[in-house]
Amino acid sequence: MQTTTASLKVASAAATGRYRWRVVDIIVASVIGVASGLVFWGWDQAWTPLSAPLEALAPGLGALLGGGWLFAGVLGGLIIRKPGAALYTEVLAAVVSAIVGTQWGILTLLSGVVQGLGAEIVFALFLYANYKLYVAMLAGAGAGLALAINDLIVSYPGSDTPFIVIYTGSSILSGIVLAGVLSWLAMRGLARTGALSRFAAGREASVRV
Repeated sequence: MQTTTASLKVASAAATGRYRWRVVDIIVASVIGVASGLVFWGWDQAWTPLSAPLEALAPGLGALLGGGWLFAGVLGGLIIRKPGAALYTEVLAAVVSAIVGTQWGILTLLSGVVQGLGAEIVFALFLYANYKLYVAMLAGAGAGLALAINDLIVSYPGSDTPFIVIYTGSSILSGIVLAGVLSWLAMRGLARTGALSRFAAGREASVRV
């Protein structure tokens, strides 16, 4: 009985340690958030000229570009692998984007929170223990769905059904590809360089080699 109790305590301590943020986690997550925020700002500038031809094809199709604002949370979650990482990096990226200057103003912060939660919930469903490609894709899809819901309520209230379907589907697809697949590939690439040697992602890469 004592042995079982001791084993449970050790397991509990290990789990707590796995979920506890270290200083290096905070620093790297912050770097990801700030760098992503600058990319977000650049994506803001490119949105209108890039989305115009897509919208001309079908209203709502411009959401295919939405993944350009979703990758921060997925990438942060894949690298840090701690509760709150996806939400933190996505929100910080939104804050930086808003500070630098964005056409959506304060609404950018709301988007950051909602989109970060979309990815965070997926990582939580896998108990922050599975970071394979399909999980990254699901996290991107979650962020994309969150983006669509938020935008349809805040920016496009009263939209007709075709627009809602196209916008939602495009957002999810964009999240899967731009935020999910590309973030996973970026994580793998960084791991191979040794830059993530203090993270589980980096150790996994070295084991594969």
